[in-house]
Amino acid sequence: MNAKVSVARLSIASNTALIIMKLAAGIISGSVSIISEAIHSSMDLVAALIAFFSVRVSDNPPDSRHPYGHGKVENISGVIEALLIFVAAIWIILEAVKKLGGESIELESVGIGSLVMLISALVNTFVSMRLYKVAKETNSVALEADALHLKTDVYTSLGVAAGLGLIMLTGIEILDPIVAMLVATFIIFESYQLLKRAFSPLLDTAWQENEIEDLENKLKQLQVNYHDLRTRIAGNYRFLDLHIQIPENVSVGDAHKYCDKIEGELTSVYKNLNVTIHVEPS
Repeated sequence: MNAKVSVARLSIASNTALIIMKLAAGIISGSVSIISEAIHSSMDLVAALIAFFSVRVSDNPPDSRHPYGHGKVENISGVIEALLIFVAAIWIILEAVKKLGGESIELESVGIGSLVMLISALVNTFVSMRLYKVAKETNSVALEADALHLKTDVYTSLGVAAGLGLIMLTGIEILDPIVAMLVATFIIFESYQLLKRAFSPLLDTAWQENEIEDLENKLKQLQVNYHDLRTRIAGNYRFLDLHIQIPENVSVGDAHKYCDKIEGELTSVYKNLNVTIHVEPS
């Protein structure tokens, strides 16, 4: 089992356990903010499942139907995850507005709810760090998206725990739906950031400016006379194509070896890189 699949399974297991804990605590306490966190974790579980299947598919080799591989599956999963989180946040806000609009607010066992939120924050901190580590090592958009969900969950869980703590100190129970709305607002912001990050490569967006600058410096070090450099990203795969100029008297065999050398140097620096080189006479 590769690292991407293994850590995706860890995310599924942790989210399942936390959903059960939060639902139980929310039902016992009657806290809409805890229930909102359970819904948030449910979306995280859906995201973890999507990430799990997407990383398995994205690593499949190219085939006749997908000659450029399956890397964009991870971007598609990221877009779906972002939209799911956004819908969940809107639902949380609507439920909180109902509480503010006159529905009775009766909270019990607030201490248990706070404890569950703190446990959730600790668990998700550990799992998100593991996800980020593997995502960075493998350039996985799906795992990065899953890690972002859990990182968001850490902040929102701490926010709910703080809100419940204030309720215990002040007795002002209307703080519960207010905290839920603040949590939902933060979730909307994070989902928007994720949506931009995941959707952009679907339009064959170029590498980041600093990455292109680094690539150009590498080509200069190799003394490559090039033009028409183009880059794009698909999931954890990178693509670039460029035109290079070589003297007219160079044989086809030597030109091929020269291109192989350039490709070898670049693929040693950039993981999962596919290079296409067009040769022109100088």
